[in-house]
Amino acid sequence: MSSTKKLLESIISNDYNDANENLSDLFVEILRNKLVEAKKIVAAKYGVAELAEALESLEEEQIDESNITKMGRLKLIKARIRGGKVQRRIKKSAIAGLTLRAGKLIRMSPTEKRRRKMGARRAKIKRRAKLARSLQKRRRSLNKRKALGLR
Repeated sequence: MSSTKKLLESIISNDYNDANENLSDLFVEILRNKLVEAKKIVAAKYGVAELAEALESLEEEQIDESNITKMGRLKLIKARIRGGKVQRRIKKSAIAGLTLRAGKLIRMSPTEKRRRKMGARRAKIKRRAKLARSLQKRRRSLNKRKALGLR
């Protein structure tokens, strides 16, 4: 019996604990299927060796949701942990349109909003270009290693 039918039967029979377990199982199953599809798409786009190295570099740079602590109107971001120690702690505004200045939340001016938006767009383009360049270099070095019989 499929997990969807189990979920519906448990809801109809008013067994909500079982329904909760079935729902979490169904959610995990859907996520697993989506992840498999995403892996296939990415593997088709990039080489498998390049993909593994790119994922490692992305994992180091990304900020996990577990590192973000919401403190009312502020967010505390423990951005980087090395050897169990937090190297950088950032306080940011949890409210759009406000920024933190001298420990107080202040409304952003329209010019600051515009500059941030333009800067984010420029940074996105630069990150994409740098990633493409590093992937090209990695591909080139892997081909050299393969030609030498090292890989």
